[in-house]
Amino acid sequence: MELYGYPLKAKFSQPRPPPPKVLPATSTSYKQRNPCHPQSFSTPWMPNSYYKAAALNPTLSPLAESFPGLPPTKVVPFVSKRPSGVFSRHTLDDWHRSNMTNYKESETTRHKAERLRADLSRAIKDVYQQAKRSQGESTQNLGERVSNIEYWKSELCIELDAVIRETNSLADMQKRLERALADTEGPFQVAHKCLLNREKRMGIDLVSDDVEKQLIQEIKIIKSCRERLQQCLDAVNAQLMCNKEARQELEKDLADKQLGHHIDSKCHQLKNTSRGLHFFKGVERIDATVSVPETWARFTDSNILRSQSARAASARLRASTESLLMGTADEMWRQFSRVNDAFAGRITETANAKSKIQTHLAKTRQEIFQIETKIQVIQKTIRDKEVQLKVAQTRLDERTRRPNVELCRDAAQLRLVREVNEINETLRNLQQCLRASEDMLQMLVRSKGVLEHDLVVKNNSLFIDQERCMGMRRSYPSTVQILGYV
Repeated sequence: MELYGYPLKAKFSQPRPPPPKVLPATSTSYKQRNPCHPQSFSTPWMPNSYYKAAALNPTLSPLAESFPGLPPTKVVPFVSKRPSGVFSRHTLDDWHRSNMTNYKESETTRHKAERLRADLSRAIKDVYQQAKRSQGESTQNLGERVSNIEYWKSELCIELDAVIRETNSLADMQKRLERALADTEGPFQVAHKCLLNREKRMGIDLVSDDVEKQLIQEIKIIKSCRERLQQCLDAVNAQLMCNKEARQELEKDLADKQLGHHIDSKCHQLKNTSRGLHFFKGVERIDATVSVPETWARFTDSNILRSQSARAASARLRASTESLLMGTADEMWRQFSRVNDAFAGRITETANAKSKIQTHLAKTRQEIFQIETKIQVIQKTIRDKEVQLKVAQTRLDERTRRPNVELCRDAAQLRLVREVNEINETLRNLQQCLRASEDMLQMLVRSKGVLEHDLVVKNNSLFIDQERCMGMRRSYPSTVQILGYV
């Protein structure tokens, strides 16, 4: 009888003899006899020690050979009560007990083997289920990752289109600003030439009258408008650079998203039957990641927010630029009208100015004194502010020598920087006021001499104001040109 699934098998070295009808004699030799196992139970993978141990043949030998350590004189002679040649080493009960022991061991071994096979079957089934579950979870996570990338890709595309449109609109506004800035050159030259022509008045007519003040104010307004337009143009250029940087960040992020989407989609579609699968030993120990899902999403969200902020700033800048263009055009036009009205009044006043020469001369002298006093006050204020600026800059310079982490952008640092900026702005304003005061002082000094010779040069003054200046100011660039639409 052969048991199915029994793992241990042995082969006979010779054909199995037929069973004897009677028990063999006790003197029968068991040489060259192998253990009795079925022929079908051969296992080529079993170790050879089993066969050697099972192939030991019991033999009868003299007691002296069994105890080689005893001297021949001390060996007790064996006296057998049985006939010569008949000798038994075991009893029949021993034989039965040996068989029962072998049966029990065989049965125990079979039970252990069955339990082992059952455990192995469960383990193999668990391995397949675990692998399938793990692969399914990985596939699901990859699918979610692909969905997240698609979402952020769509957001990036939408934001990229919006920032491109906003950049184009801002570029158009930049061109309008450049044209408007170029169109202010004509009125500036006219006002400047009017001032130059009035400088050619002779004698007492070289006064700092309302026409001259309005012309100076017109020049200041034009300069202020030009400065504001130039500042706005610089801001537009800077905003265009910000928009370009935001666009580049979006494009770079979108390109990375597209490549990552391609790779993750490919990984999501891989199966056990896919082609191109290979072993990459140790790849699980390589951590080449540089972000986690939170920082990954925050990075793209930050790029989008930065782009949205840039777009909002660009839209506000376009609105403020539009208002600036309209405001500067209206301001320059109103000042142009004021200058023309001042010229008309001045021409009328010239005929009646003779009686007021003394009064104007006294006022001019007083104004000169006040302007000089004011210039001295401004100069002293400038010197005081320069000392304060030295203190603030020295503090900042000393704080740059703080070691390592002590280079902290603390409240003191911020206040010092703000103090330096405030002092510089104040110095610029004071310098501008000083220059204006010095110009005004020069005009007053010149007007002082003009008043003394005014009666002689009235005709010349009328010719200058009425013919030359008003002749140039009869034409003026239109508001459309100033606004930069053409």
